[in-house]
Amino acid sequence: MIKLSHDQAAAVSHWFAAGPPGATALAEHALVPGAGHWWADRPVDPRAIAVACADHLLLRGDPTALAPLALAPFAAHHVQAPARFLPLLSHAFDVLVPWERMGYVRRVPVPPPSHPSRGVTVRRLTPEDAPAVAALGAESAWIHASWGGPAGLAASGHGWAAFGRDRVLALACTYFRGSTYEDVACLTVSEHCRQRLALACVTSLCQDITARGHTPSWTCSGDNRPSRLLAWTAGFRLEHEYLHHLTGQPARRVAGLAA
Repeated sequence: MIKLSHDQAAAVSHWFAAGPPGATALAEHALVPGAGHWWADRPVDPRAIAVACADHLLLRGDPTALAPLALAPFAAHHVQAPARFLPLLSHAFDVLVPWERMGYVRRVPVPPPSHPSRGVTVRRLTPEDAPAVAALGAESAWIHASWGGPAGLAASGHGWAAFGRDRVLALACTYFRGSTYEDVACLTVSEHCRQRLALACVTSLCQDITARGHTPSWTCSGDNRPSRLLAWTAGFRLEHEYLHHLTGQPARRVAGLAA
């Protein structure tokens, strides 16, 4: 596939305008320099388009315009695509794992908890917080992947964190920012769970998103009960359910062609 320039991608961005909130926000966020990439089978009048950001991938168009080899760069990605792409994906990768997902939109305004835990401060991230975000470690690196790393998230103005001294205990951020929806992600350091720190971060972030004239959205796995409960408590309500697929490694027949 051919990587599109910003102008080329913007010209075909309408392909994703009618999608679900999380997908439309992902597509728009991927237009931000350094955040993601748009790909197509050809730069003019494309027949198939792929949008990649962090480890997420959107596919639209005609799958017959792509060879399995074209998808090899997207190993270990979470793919949202119409069902017509499944034969192509199955041929391109050695494993294709379906994953039930739930999409929410915030419908009920909920104020932040009034009293965070003793010694904890909940505030917006600033550029100076990049080292504290990085200190969360490799297992939490996904939270800033859509912003290109800890410095990108800290400087974005789209993150809120609960701090104990100089340590991040919980963090919520706009993971994908669109012109209508902002898809929210959050995490809590394991030993500080059940202290409502994530709720404080999420509700503060949602106030920011609403003030920007946007609507907070939320996606999570169907079997992730803690995430679903947090979303409900923060005022999100279920809008739709869908499948995405986790890709494995390029199939041997594809990998051999690429070697």
